[in-house]
Amino acid sequence: MCTFWYVDALARSGRLDEARLTFEKMLTYGNHLGLYAEEIGPTGEQLGNFPQAFSHLALITAAMNLDYQLDHGVGAVGAFPGERWLAR
Repeated sequence: MCTFWYVDALARSGRLDEARLTFEKMLTYGNHLGLYAEEIGPTGEQLGNFPQAFSHLALITAAMNLDYQLDHGVGAVGAFPGERWLAR
């Protein structure tokens, strides 16, 4: 969840290349069902529980904001679904 928040912060601050790279790398850590563990070990192993609501909400938020910033330019403010909620 924290890594997806980091991606969202990078995208909002205009660091789109870094945000995209981090997002794409993080996607590789999901298991065969697309689930993310609480922690990722040094060699990529999944550790702990699978708190799905939190990690998936963070993933969706980061994906939507990164996509919007890539499409509309850095710092663009628009009306994609959830934008008012995300801007707070």
